[in-house]
Amino acid sequence: MEFLRPETWDEALAAKAEHPGAVPIAGGTDVMVELNFGHRRPGHLLDLNRIACLHDWQRGPDTVRLGAAVPYTRIITGLAADLPALAMAARTVGSPQIRNRGSVGGNLGAASPAGDAHPALLAAGAGVEAESVRGRRLIPVEEFFTGVKRNALAPDELIRAVHIRRATGPQQFSKVGTRNAMVIAVCSFAVALHPDSRTVRTGVGSAAPTPVRARAAEEFLAAALADGGHWDEPRHRPLDAETVREFGALAAAACDPIDDVRGTARYRRHAVAVLARRALVWSWRAHRGDENGRHQGDAACA
Repeated sequence: MEFLRPETWDEALAAKAEHPGAVPIAGGTDVMVELNFGHRRPGHLLDLNRIACLHDWQRGPDTVRLGAAVPYTRIITGLAADLPALAMAARTVGSPQIRNRGSVGGNLGAASPAGDAHPALLAAGAGVEAESVRGRRLIPVEEFFTGVKRNALAPDELIRAVHIRRATGPQQFSKVGTRNAMVIAVCSFAVALHPDSRTVRTGVGSAAPTPVRARAAEEFLAAALADGGHWDEPRHRPLDAETVREFGALAAAACDPIDDVRGTARYRRHAVAVLARRALVWSWRAHRGDENGRHQGDAACA
């Protein structure tokens, strides 16, 4: 195995063009596990740690351009206001050591259905900036996942950054696991309310071959909020229990889960429905100005 260590982004692109099978590595939280267990034995490893542009972010008027190698810890400490669901998801990733090394770019590259960042990226609205010596393109995140641990990158492309829409309303992320830390999600769910466009976006993880949006649930809720005048007067418009239940049911219907050692398909569907109901209630309470809403019980969430 040959170890490639470019000093600049252009050198990295040239190395990837010359060795399309080279596996990029920055934090190494996924790649090193596969190497240690013998699940992968590439001819080349492409170390990206010296590429400065991958380790920073820029705030624009509407989006954050997040470098592919920015670790989860910096997202938690520096971007929680701009990207709340992603910061929530980042807090659930592994241990502090993993959060100090792991990144959204690495999570996307691995393309696991259980990737913690993926539901939040789907809900917020994100695009993956991919580049090769042939040029640069922006891939909508919902088109990035093409199968179990497969993505839309060409063999000579690298992820340079992720463009994520800054929050204009409340967002939530939750996941179910066998314990509270160091755990792969049994299932996960994110929701983002976008009052400026009066739209809703969701993301579901570990409940289908790829991370998915629950589009029917999004359309139902956006219409219900519009028809009920909720967007115009959120403080005076609590959500009714039937709307919350239907949103959860439609979120569960978007799943295509399997039985595995972490949970059954039936359990995953049930858990996604519960997570969706809770996330919606918490989000709407936040939109109405109730900052303690996440800590209050609600029969619709059960």
